[in-house]
Amino acid sequence: MRPVVVSLLSLAIALGAAGPAPAQEGAALSPRALNEQALPAVMEKAVDAFIRPGYGRLAKATQALSEATHVLCEKPSEAALGEVQLAFDGVVRHWSTIEIVRVGPVIEGNRFERFLFYPDRKSTGLKQVQAILVKEDETATSVMTIRGKSVAVQGLGALEYVLYGTGAKSLSGQKSGFRCRYGAAIADNLRAVASELSDEWEKPDGIQAAWKNPGPGNPVFRDNKEAATALLGILVHGVETVKDQRLRPFYAGAVAGKIDPGHPKLAIYWRSGNTMPSITADFQALQSLFSVSGMQDLLPADSRSVAGSVNFVFNSVISASKAVDLPIAAALADDEQRRKLDFIALNTQDLLDRLDRDFGGAIGLGSGFSFSDGD
Repeated sequence: MRPVVVSLLSLAIALGAAGPAPAQEGAALSPRALNEQALPAVMEKAVDAFIRPGYGRLAKATQALSEATHVLCEKPSEAALGEVQLAFDGVVRHWSTIEIVRVGPVIEGNRFERFLFYPDRKSTGLKQVQAILVKEDETATSVMTIRGKSVAVQGLGALEYVLYGTGAKSLSGQKSGFRCRYGAAIADNLRAVASELSDEWEKPDGIQAAWKNPGPGNPVFRDNKEAATALLGILVHGVETVKDQRLRPFYAGAVAGKIDPGHPKLAIYWRSGNTMPSITADFQALQSLFSVSGMQDLLPADSRSVAGSVNFVFNSVISASKAVDLPIAAALADDEQRRKLDFIALNTQDLLDRLDRDFGGAIGLGSGFSFSDGD
């Protein structure tokens, strides 16, 4: 294994990582105690500096997308289609920033799946979208009626196919055509869901109050440990999702001595070229939540180096993700870009270990507790 390690360290240096990788700390750490005095401030910053602004930006981005799509339908042109595609990119970026928060209002009423249905195993959702387009199902052209349909036909995946799939070029030349009206209904639905999420988190006596005030009688967190578990769980499950649902479907690297050629059409957002930008945004969001909430303050004073090692790996995978800058099919055909994907995959697992084992153990959640297993 030594040659592999050397090559990865070389790649880390080439990507701009500063200094040698910190040594793994999990083996030397024994479960400690959560700094409960710091917990209320950490939860407050997580809500006010990350979650609420994240949903607020998503709501604004979906509003811009909805408006641009309606303009396209009324005044179709190449320029108008370009504006919608740019707005779509913006929504993907803002959604990728806040999708890591898979708790609270987003898991109620199938909001998460209505916004993004992925992975689409066996292309079930794609077939439903294609059927709507072929049949020109008018019940899919209203935000009120589309919400009663399958979640697979009303979110980002469906809109990506409308904007970039077979037949999408017709959008720039047919006023109020069915395809555009269907796309506008999806955009309106995304706007409605994003607005609901932002509104729920803005209520002073709602979910944000529950997050900021753990204790007896709190319907969400009965004590500080439950709150810390949920917050760290967002990070652990977020990294796990990137590893298993964003990277692995399209590229597994070397398996049993055989090199995986890659499967670009299994990558999220491959049609629009947003695969790696969305993955980069996921990593950046995870690091932002870790940093702006001040989670390092939950650590005992003699274990603060754990936070430094977590940030080191975050910086490495973010740099590598940005460096995979070709469309995903082209990236998989390029040896240099594939090496960067290998680096990301390996270090994503390392990041998962550092959060789950090292950080969790240092704040007293490491003994028999595994975020990855959901225990």
